[in-house]
Amino acid sequence: MNNGKSTPNIVFIITDNQSTWTLGCYGNREILTPNINQLAQEGVRFSNSFCANPVCSPNRATCMTGLMPSQHGVHNWLGGEEPDVQVGPQAYCTIKEFATLPRILSHRGYLCGMSGKWHLGNSLHPQLGFSYWFCKPYGHTSSFYNSKAVWQEKIYTEPRYFTDVITEHAVDFLNQTHESPFFLYVGYNGPYGLDNDLLEGHRNRHTAYYADKPLRCFPREEIHPWLNGYRENLSNETSIRSYAAAVSGVDDGVGKLMETLVESGLDDNTLVVYTADHGLCAGHHGWWGMADHGRPLMMYDENLHIPLIMRHPGHIAAGRVCDAMTCNYDLFPSLLDYLNLQDEIPEHPELPGRSYAPVLVGDELDWDEEVTFHEYENTRTVRTASWKYTRRFPEGPDDLYELQNDPGERRNLIDQPETTEVRQKLSSQLDAFFKRYSEPEYDLWQGGNSKAHRCVPEL
Repeated sequence: MNNGKSTPNIVFIITDNQSTWTLGCYGNREILTPNINQLAQEGVRFSNSFCANPVCSPNRATCMTGLMPSQHGVHNWLGGEEPDVQVGPQAYCTIKEFATLPRILSHRGYLCGMSGKWHLGNSLHPQLGFSYWFCKPYGHTSSFYNSKAVWQEKIYTEPRYFTDVITEHAVDFLNQTHESPFFLYVGYNGPYGLDNDLLEGHRNRHTAYYADKPLRCFPREEIHPWLNGYRENLSNETSIRSYAAAVSGVDDGVGKLMETLVESGLDDNTLVVYTADHGLCAGHHGWWGMADHGRPLMMYDENLHIPLIMRHPGHIAAGRVCDAMTCNYDLFPSLLDYLNLQDEIPEHPELPGRSYAPVLVGDELDWDEEVTFHEYENTRTVRTASWKYTRRFPEGPDDLYELQNDPGERRNLIDQPETTEVRQKLSSQLDAFFKRYSEPEYDLWQGGNSKAHRCVPEL
C-alpha cells in the first residue's frame, strides 16, 4: 500500500486517558496542543475513531493484536489480580500467544523500542521483539513525580516529571545509530486524570499558564447518580487545570519527538501514529473518569472517542480529514496493509477489523457499512452513524441514543415504542458480531474467563 521505495520507520504514540475533546485539532480552543495540532496539519486526522473498550489494558492489547477483549482475554485493566501478572514471580505477557505488531515487525528486520506505559504484563523484561525497554511497572500513575520505573530490568524511583522521562528515553532510542528500520512505541502516562496530583495541583511548565483560565471545555454538571469514584474532581478548578496542564505536558513530548526526527534526518521516512488507549469524562454527563468508576458501567462517547492521527511526509497527504467511523481494532490490519505486510495478518483468531490504509494514500474506502463494536465485561455496545445501542448482561439497564439528533447522549430512547424495530436490529447485529468473533475461553457472556481481575465479578 505504501508506494515508497524504502521501508518506513514507525513511531507509535499512545496516550493515557485522552479524548478528542482535549485537542485543538479536534476543536478545543482552550487547551494548548500546538505540536499535536501540527501533526494533524501534516497528516491525516480521523474524526470518528473509537476504542473497543473504555479502560486501558484491553485497548493496548487490541492495538497490538487487532483483537477484541473477547478474543485476547484482557477484559479489564491489570493490577488487582492474583498472582501479579506485571512484576510478580508469575508475571507473564498477556498477549504472548498472539501475532503482535512488534513481534511481526521484529521478524521483518525492525529494531523495536519501548518507552513508557506498557500495562500488558511482565513489565520487568523486554518482550515481543522489543530490545530497548523503559517502562512503568504498573499502569496507575499516583503522581507524575517520584514514580516507579523499570530500566535494565530493575525497578527504581524516578524523581523527575515522568512524561518528560518517557520522552527522554524515546529520544535516546531515536538518536541511536539505526542500520535497519525501527518501531518505537511511546506510551505516555499522561494526561491520565486519575492521579493524586489532580487535587494537589499538577506541576509542570504549564501550571502557571492555566492558573487563572476558566476552561469551559470541562462541563460543570450535576453528579451522575451512577458515579461512585472521583466525585471530588467534578467542577473542581484545581483538578480541571491540572488535567489541562498534563495534556499540554504530553504535547511538549510530541514536539520533542518530532524535533528529534527532523534533526536526525529520520523525518521523511518515518510514519508517526498518534492515538490514545481510551477517553475520559471530565465533567461530561456529571462523570469523572472511565466506565469502571460507576455502577452500572457506562459507555459514553467521551470515554470511547479517541484521537487518531497519521503522518508520513511524501506518502500521506497533509491536512486531510477522514470522517469514516473506525475502531482501534482496525489499526492493526491497517498498519500491516500500509506497510505491505498483508501476508502477516493472521487467519486465527479472525480479525474483526478492516483496513483503512487506502485513505492514507488518497483513495476512498470501500466499506459497505460504518459500524463499531465495544465491550466491557457485562456491557456491550454497537454504534452506527445514527444510533448507539448498549446492552448490559443479563438484566440491563440498556441504552439507545439517536446520535443525529442527540449527539450528547442525553435522551435514552430504549423504552420508546417507536424505536422497537431499531433496537431489535441493533441487538441482532451485536449478537451476530460476538457470536462470530468471540473465543469461547474469553467470552464472559458465555461463562468465559478474563486474564485480568473482574470489575463485575457476579457476571
